[in-house]
Amino acid sequence: MIRPIATDAAPKPFSAYSQGMEIPPGSRVVHVSGQIGVSLDGDIPADPARQHDLAWQNAMAVLAAAGMDHRNVVDAHVYITDPAHIPLYRETRDRFMKGHKPAATLLIVAGLADQRLVVEVDLVAAAEAAAPAT
Repeated sequence: MIRPIATDAAPKPFSAYSQGMEIPPGSRVVHVSGQIGVSLDGDIPADPARQHDLAWQNAMAVLAAAGMDHRNVVDAHVYITDPAHIPLYRETRDRFMKGHKPAATLLIVAGLADQRLVVEVDLVAAAEAAAPAT
């Protein structure tokens, strides 16, 4: 199963993430493309908190389609356009991760593909390989 990596030879994490995660050999690995704060009908809400929720909901929906959930996330990259949103990012990530601490990178960017967007989330997840059919 996925194993967190921790060492005293590197700085401790600043918030709820792991220094590294190990994926065992033979695992299924899913890369979730960047998910943005947009609803299924294409609406981009002006509220940053709503966009953060939607981006994580969308990422979790892709994981669910692969038969995975938050416990399978090994790496999360989150891009935000405003450093003032760091507490919002952390609160939203922690709520969706439910105590699970994947490796993580937060990037502050000048902008995303649409200037109305304030957040984008991409994930890497892993699970045990399915048993071969008999």
